[in-house]
Amino acid sequence: EPFVADEYIERLAWRTPGGGSRGGEAFDPKRLLEEFVNHIQELQVMDERIQRKVEKLEQQCQKEAKEFAKKVQELQKSNQVAFQHFQELDEHISYVATKVCHLGDQLEGVNTPRQRAVEAQKLMKYFNEFLDGELKSDVFTNSEKIKEAADIIQKLHLIAQELPFDSLMDFCCYLLSSPGKYHDLECQLIQEFTSAQRRGEISRMREVAAVLLHFKGYSHCVDVYIKQCQEGAFLRNDVFEDAAILCQRVNKQVGEVFSNPETVLAKLIQNIFEVKLQSYVKDQLEEHRKSDAEQYLKNLYDLYTRTTNLSSKLMEFNLGTDKQTFLSKLIKSIFISYLENYIEVEIGYLKSRSAMILQRYYDSKNHQKRSIGTGGIQDLKERIRQRTNLPLGPSIDTHGETFLSQEVVVNLLQETKQAFERCHRLSDPSDLPKNAFRIFSMLVEFLCTEHIDYALETGLAGIPSSDSKNANLYFLDVVHQANTIFHLFDKQFNDHLMPLISSSPKLSECLQKKKDIIEQMEVKLDMGIDTLNCMIGQMKHILAAEQKKTDFKPEDENNVLIQYTNACVKVCGYVRKQVEKIRNSMDGKNVDTVLMELGVRFHRLIYEHLQQYSYSCMGGMLAICDVAEYRKCAKDFKIALVLQLFDTLHALCNLLVVAPDNLKQVCSGEQLANLDKNILHSFVQLRVDYRSARLARHFS
Repeated sequence: EPFVADEYIERLAWRTPGGGSRGGEAFDPKRLLEEFVNHIQELQVMDERIQRKVEKLEQQCQKEAKEFAKKVQELQKSNQVAFQHFQELDEHISYVATKVCHLGDQLEGVNTPRQRAVEAQKLMKYFNEFLDGELKSDVFTNSEKIKEAADIIQKLHLIAQELPFDSLMDFCCYLLSSPGKYHDLECQLIQEFTSAQRRGEISRMREVAAVLLHFKGYSHCVDVYIKQCQEGAFLRNDVFEDAAILCQRVNKQVGEVFSNPETVLAKLIQNIFEVKLQSYVKDQLEEHRKSDAEQYLKNLYDLYTRTTNLSSKLMEFNLGTDKQTFLSKLIKSIFISYLENYIEVEIGYLKSRSAMILQRYYDSKNHQKRSIGTGGIQDLKERIRQRTNLPLGPSIDTHGETFLSQEVVVNLLQETKQAFERCHRLSDPSDLPKNAFRIFSMLVEFLCTEHIDYALETGLAGIPSSDSKNANLYFLDVVHQANTIFHLFDKQFNDHLMPLISSSPKLSECLQKKKDIIEQMEVKLDMGIDTLNCMIGQMKHILAAEQKKTDFKPEDENNVLIQYTNACVKVCGYVRKQVEKIRNSMDGKNVDTVLMELGVRFHRLIYEHLQQYSYSCMGGMLAICDVAEYRKCAKDFKIALVLQLFDTLHALCNLLVVAPDNLKQVCSGEQLANLDKNILHSFVQLRVDYRSARLARHFS
């Protein structure tokens, strides 16, 4: 424990008799002092003893340190001597090694010619056996030494090929050529390789392949290997999956057998593409090439996609330096005859298919498409007929049919979408924008021109004149459906066409074509919006049929029970339906534009209608109630100008009931102060009491 002086003194005092109050003893300072003095002396003696011991140990340590330093110096000297001996030994070893290497070179220089001479002697011996026509050596008769025999035959074959043709060894050359032992041994090696492959003996296959590497028949060995690999590999219906599995399996094995595995694997893949896949593709496509364009295009797209997917899987293997180009050439060799005229088949099929979809729809409606002019005299007659109500020719009765079909549109867009997908996959990159534009042109022709534009033209021709009774305004339904369809068309334009042409000059051409279509349709929609005249005409018919002169000049002024006239109720009901129909048929700013035009015409109609009657006091109140209801109806337009017009009209109607003395005050009010005085006067004139001198005087 750490030494603490205070605690040590306390313990010493506590142990000394009389040093504390222990056991009730009295405190004895002299005794305690005596104890402290004695204890101090003991501590001094102990300190001196310990100090002497420390000095003795220090002297001993210094002595041992000197002895150790001396010993270290001696070891350093002996180490230097040993290092010098080691250097001398190393130099001596280097000298001996140099002598040994020189001697080895001399021995090799003597032994190499000797070995060559021995080899030449053996070859001459074997050559003599061939000359004699009897092969007696064990190496030729023992089937287990086929590897050594192959090496000998290979060397003799090379020698025989270098001899002059007219020499005495002509017979040898003939004997060692293909009909002779060389060919026989080569066949034996290939047969041995085939047997080892069937038994699954990889090590034996590797040995035989290494021997055959120097023979002419090595390529035949590779062909046999490739042929046997494919035996039983294509038993399922999915030839592409089978090919991928086969290549995966062979890729693991070929490196253990051949010294050039990438070349062998590439040759296997080439064989699969040029034999198996090409045959399969031809069978699948030629069956439908002339008879069924739809199935032909589907099969072509599917087969090409699966082939490229297989190629992507094969990219994982080592096939040499430029495997991308290698696989691309294989794919091109299979499909080149089909891709050359692909776009012509695509356009022809798309054209016939689109025409069939449209014709089937019109046939289901029992409708015979008629030729409707889109410009010139007929366009002018249509505009004049709608704007002037002059019957320049009978309108076409569509019986409420818009001749627009969501199902037809979806079918056309689906066919075009599939065509864009096929075009993206099957077109050459340089031809892709051009081919995509041709498909887009087909969509424009059949969807926009033959379907939407035809429906708009038919709808325009079916718009009744403004004086028609019970006219059905189906053109707004046409507008609504055309608007919805064009949104779908625009979505396909952005989703499927834009990615194919975004980086080509065809982009501006497609955008311009789309812009022209939109402008053309907007012109026809603008022409058709003159159905507002028909709406106003319907309101006129309602007012003419339902409004009576007695409504505003009742016989019994004190017995009027209605809040507003029957004509007002029917007109407001009709207007609300048309407003809702316009909102459902259009979108964006077009809604506000059309509703503003309708609201202004609606106000003019009511204004002119009110001018046709004279009003008693109670009749004026009823007119105010009618206008209030019209104003409530105008709120549905959500157009500030229209609501302001009806607010002013409501204020004008107050002139029909206000007391003569208050006329000037009312006319100078906020809503009427800016109106022409003739307008105010015209409303005051509608009062039945206008001719009274008092009223005329107050108003003047």
